[in-house]
Parts: sequence; structure tokens; C-alpha cells
Amino acid sequence: MATPPNAMPWAYGLLGVPLAFGALPLYVALPHHYAQYPGMDLRTLGVTVLLARVLDAVVDPAVGRWSDALLRHSERRTWALACVGGVALAGSFAALWQVPEGISPWLWLMAMLPLCTLACSSLTIVHQAWGTRWAGSPLWRARIAAWREGAALLGVIFASALIGLQHSLWLSLGLAVGLVLGLLGLRRTFGWLSQDEAPVAADRPAGPSGAHRPAPRRPSWLAPWLMPWQKPAFRRLIAVHLLNGVAAAIPATLLPFFVADRLQAPAMQGVFLLGYFGAAALAMPLWLRLIARRGLAPTWRLGMACTVLAFALTPLLQPGDVWPFFAICVASGTALGADLAVPGALLTGVVHGHGQEAAPASAARHAGLHAGWWAFSGKLSLALAAGLSLPLLQAWGYQSGSRDAAAVQALVLAYAGLPCVLKLLAAATLWWSEKQHPEWSACA
Repeated sequence: MATPPNAMPWAYGLLGVPLAFGALPLYVALPHHYAQYPGMDLRTLGVTVLLARVLDAVVDPAVGRWSDALLRHSERRTWALACVGGVALAGSFAALWQVPEGISPWLWLMAMLPLCTLACSSLTIVHQAWGTRWAGSPLWRARIAAWREGAALLGVIFASALIGLQHSLWLSLGLAVGLVLGLLGLRRTFGWLSQDEAPVAADRPAGPSGAHRPAPRRPSWLAPWLMPWQKPAFRRLIAVHLLNGVAAAIPATLLPFFVADRLQAPAMQGVFLLGYFGAAALAMPLWLRLIARRGLAPTWRLGMACTVLAFALTPLLQPGDVWPFFAICVASGTALGADLAVPGALLTGVVHGHGQEAAPASAARHAGLHAGWWAFSGKLSLALAAGLSLPLLQAWGYQSGSRDAAAVQALVLAYAGLPCVLKLLAAATLWWSEKQHPEWSACA
């Protein structure tokens, strides 16, 4: 029996909790953990982690095509292989924190980290592709995206709390339990995709039976991989997603520097993160109501504007202004809810060709490939944020630990000014794209 629509969002979104829960320690705690092993060279450690992340991003489109093939075959097979991926993720994650006796920590990291990151990324893409197949109204698509991203926020909050315990057993156990519950939730969604929306095995050309047709030209080997990029709507949406993603990733990259050198309160970093992500989770219902009244793209632009207004107050902060900055974190976290609820809903609309670019009923068969390129764009934004902000800070004369007024002012400019400029560019690009795709502003 298909899951009732009212139960669908939470059952689907539940898997987002362990996926985000497992990803955070890999980025935040793992490098520091391996740096404590005797003889571990920091340069080698950094290169190893970087290569694992590059490999993780490069294979995302391939994972997307693979998930499409699985979903075309059956949900049951896709779910079964997702369970295998869950076992691989839980096992490799637990193994990463315990290097066996007699094995080089560097070799163990080289073996386990790619397996762990690929398993996590594969499950994440399959999870997004699973929900992207479900067409519907803008509000329905926003609810699906909001449950998935809201669950990811909860995962980040739980992981942030357990990281502070400095005990990898709790992290590993929490991930394993979360994966079991998330996969059971996904199991409840079997059969919800109606038969008229279900992907077909192949597209058949229309025309009289038995009519002679010339054999189509064989496309290049790149054509299937680049299929989403043939859609102007996808290119425009991913441009907004990339600009907005870099704008969000720069403050995340520079937060430890800002808290330590501008506010001079490094012990408060965890409190600021909790306020930021907690506000985003609590604000999600508000953004869903706004989507129902204003539409997807206008709501997203409003969220971008709120972020700019929040960050505009940051240059006024002085050392010790902890609670004013906490208020800024809450305000910008509230605005983050729009970034989480809207883009995934717009992507689903692009996949199904809502509006000007009509798509066949089999559009859902390419949901995974779209999700793969979408994930690639998100990881590219993280890389660009570090690649832009850190060299720029150095060029402006800032060094970590600096108390020089000019250097700290450069830090403030990079932390708050650069994201505001990119947010405004993203909002302008989104506004222009709405003119080409009026359906992005639809409320129902």
C-alpha cells in the first residue's frame, strides 16, 4: 500500500538526518583527529583529504546516472542497494576513527575516507533523486525539499552536540541508528509514484506502425552526461544555486577566524552555530507559508534580502559583542530556511519541465542525473568559497591570530561584505531568470 500523502514528507525526509550527521564530522573533526597521530605530516594529511573530496565531487554525475538506472528498474532494488550503501557508510565511518595496530594511519585514511565519502554522497544523491521524481504543486515540492533539508539541519545539530563529547563511539552509534531509521522511513514511501508518472524503460518514437524511419545519429559519449545542461532552465537555476552557495559558504569558512580575532570569543563558536542552524529549522514552516502566498522564486529572493540585511550589521561589532553577533546568527539562520526549502523545489520543477519546457511523462527517469550535477555544484561552491576568501584575506594583509586593526577590518570585509555582494548577484540572476520562466513565481 502506498504511504498516504500526509505521511510522505517525514517518512521521506528522515534519511536526511543521518546523512548530514555523518558528513559533518568528516569535514570538521576528522582532519584534527588524524593530525594527533605521531608522524602524521600536515601537508600529506591536507592533500589526502583534498583528493578524497575532489574524487567525491567528480563522481557525483556518475552516481546520478547510476541511481536513475536503479530507479527505472524498481524502487525495491534501489532501496536494497541503499541499505548496502548504509552498511558501507556506517562501517567505514566507524573504522575511520580507529586505526588498527600495525597499520600506517595515512594508509588507513587513504583506504577508508574515499569509501566513506563515496557511500555518503551516493546515498545523498539517491535520496534526493527519490524525492525529485514526485511532481506536484510548488508548495508540495517545497514541502518535500523542506523535510529533506530540515532533517539535514537536525543531523548537523546532533552531530555538533556529539562532536563536543570527543568520543567517536557515540558518533558511530548515532550514525548507525539514524541510518536504520532513515532507510525504514524511505521504505514507507514505496509505490507513491503513480503509474502515469512512473518512468518508462525507453522513449518510443511516435508515428504509424511499421513506418520506415532513418536510424538516428548516435550521440557522443558525453551527451547522456550533459543532458540536464541542454535545458536553459537548469543552467539558469544552477547559476543561482552556485552564486548563492558560495555566498553561504564563505561565512562558514571564515567563522572560526571571525569569532577568534574579531569577537575574541572562540569558546562561543558552538553556541553561534547552534543559534544559526536552530533558527533555520524553526523558521522552515514560516517559509512554507510564504511560498504558498508569494511563490517559490520571490520567497527565495526575500530570504536572500534578509541575509544581506543581517550581515550588513556585522561591521559594527566590536570585540566582546557576543550576544549581538548571536542575534545576527539567528537572523541569518532564519533566512537560511528559504535557501533550504526553495532550490530543491525549483529543481524538481525543472526536471519535470513545468512551464515553458514541457517534458514527457518519463522525465523522472533523469532525476538522479540532475541530482548528481546539483550535488557537484554544491561541492564546487564549498571549494570556491575557500579558494576565493582565504587567498583574498592573505592579499589584504590578514593572518590568523592578528589583532592589527587593518587586518581585522579586512577579515570583516571578507566575512560579511563579499557574501552580501554574491547574494545580491544571486538575487539579480534569480529575478532575471523568473522573467524567462514565469512558472518559478507560481504559488499553486
